[in-house]
Amino acid sequence: MTCAEFLKELTDYLDETLDQRTRAELEDHLVWCHDCFVVCDTTKKTIQIYRDSKMYELPDDLRTRLHSAIVSKCKSKKPGHSTADEKSK
Repeated sequence: MTCAEFLKELTDYLDETLDQRTRAELEDHLVWCHDCFVVCDTTKKTIQIYRDSKMYELPDDLRTRLHSAIVSKCKSKKPGHSTADEKSK
């Protein structure tokens, strides 16, 4: 198995949807290929971090201020609108 073949099958490997033979080939590849081992291990850890994360609810006042700041920034980037810095020049 080449590294390209391993990477092609990585998602199915992590999802545990591969047949036993293909899974064994991938695991054999991981034994001797450090680069693919690092990619696989890092991807597994990243997935685990996201699975364990919880939504954080912003306080209403912070959400309102953040929304206003984003809208203001977006409006200043539209053509025909000048920013506060450009107005003071």
